[in-house]
Amino acid sequence: MAGDRTAQSGSLDPKMTYYDLLGLHPSADVIEIRRQYRELSKAYHPDTTELPLPIATVKFQELNQAYAVLSNPDRREQYDLSIGYSRWTVVQPWQNLQPPSSFESSNLYLDPTDRPLSGGELFALFTLGLSFVGCLALVLVVGILRGEISLTQIAGL
Repeated sequence: MAGDRTAQSGSLDPKMTYYDLLGLHPSADVIEIRRQYRELSKAYHPDTTELPLPIATVKFQELNQAYAVLSNPDRREQYDLSIGYSRWTVVQPWQNLQPPSSFESSNLYLDPTDRPLSGGELFALFTLGLSFVGCLALVLVVGILRGEISLTQIAGL
């Protein structure tokens, strides 16, 4: 029924977006858009579909129009604004300043800082500490060689 209406009017249903036409969510990335376009264009191409030629032609033109807009970043941004979709997520504060009671994390650790350090992080900390101790030792050696620090001063510390 909707296909008949589209074929007769020659344009998209006003409530249907390009994302609906491709069967995607507006947050879909370019690869998903291209993949879905290729699948649907094979299904609706006038030479390969079982649909009547006028309907297939209109569907194929709509797919091409949707892909032309959604594959171009500038056109897609303008289109997203025209349908009221924003790529910028708006963070809204919690109503009662308490985390939601249904908070579940797929991560084993609830707090990202509450986890064991990896081997690379331990090595970096060890190297940093070793560099700090080496710099302190270098300061003492240079001070002793210049005569600015004596061994008795060091022993008195």
